[in-house]
Amino acid sequence: MQNIFSSIIQFLVKCFSFIHDKGISVVITDKNLSYGIGIIIFTIIIRSLLLPLNIKAMKSQLKMTEIQPEVKKIQEKYKKDPAKLNEETMKMYKEKGVSPLGGCLPMLLQMPVLMALYYVFRDNQFNGIHFLWIADLAKPDKLYILAILSGATTYISSTLLAAKGDNPQAKQASTMNIVMGVFLTMMSLNINSSLVLYWVFNNLYQIGQTVLIKRSHKKSLVEA
Repeated sequence: MQNIFSSIIQFLVKCFSFIHDKGISVVITDKNLSYGIGIIIFTIIIRSLLLPLNIKAMKSQLKMTEIQPEVKKIQEKYKKDPAKLNEETMKMYKEKGVSPLGGCLPMLLQMPVLMALYYVFRDNQFNGIHFLWIADLAKPDKLYILAILSGATTYISSTLLAAKGDNPQAKQASTMNIVMGVFLTMMSLNINSSLVLYWVFNNLYQIGQTVLIKRSHKKSLVEA
């Protein structure tokens, strides 16, 4: 397992180096710009590679949100019979073509990549490199702007797909989104700016993707 993780890190290091050294730095000779832009482009490439899985998972999650009223009815009807409740719930999922775990796959795929990127962006090549207001990409943002953006974009990204309404599930989701936003803000205060910059643009990509898919999904429902 450790060898696989090390291989992922080495592969990502080579990918970033190739993108920066053979592409961006040729056009933009200022390292303070080329490394920052390199991180942004690297983020877009990784997200684009995971796009098919993300689209499938998001559509599954949207369907899960839509059928929550029906799930609640089944829960109320069979609340005294757990076995029947589980049977009827799974039956409805099958009829609707929904997978309860469908939305988890992209996140599971992103976690090892994100962990590997932690080591990629710890590389000494970022020492002393400043980008926009960030004094040093190898250190935490002293102005706290990145940390705030990290928490805010995480919250917005997760809220866009959360269940809406005045029910326990929606309230629980809302609370979790706030907790995650605060947690990412606090964590980003102590992480090097290069990784937080990746995470912010990762979230911005996710937000744009979610908005477009929700519009497409809504249009399909109207047409249907």
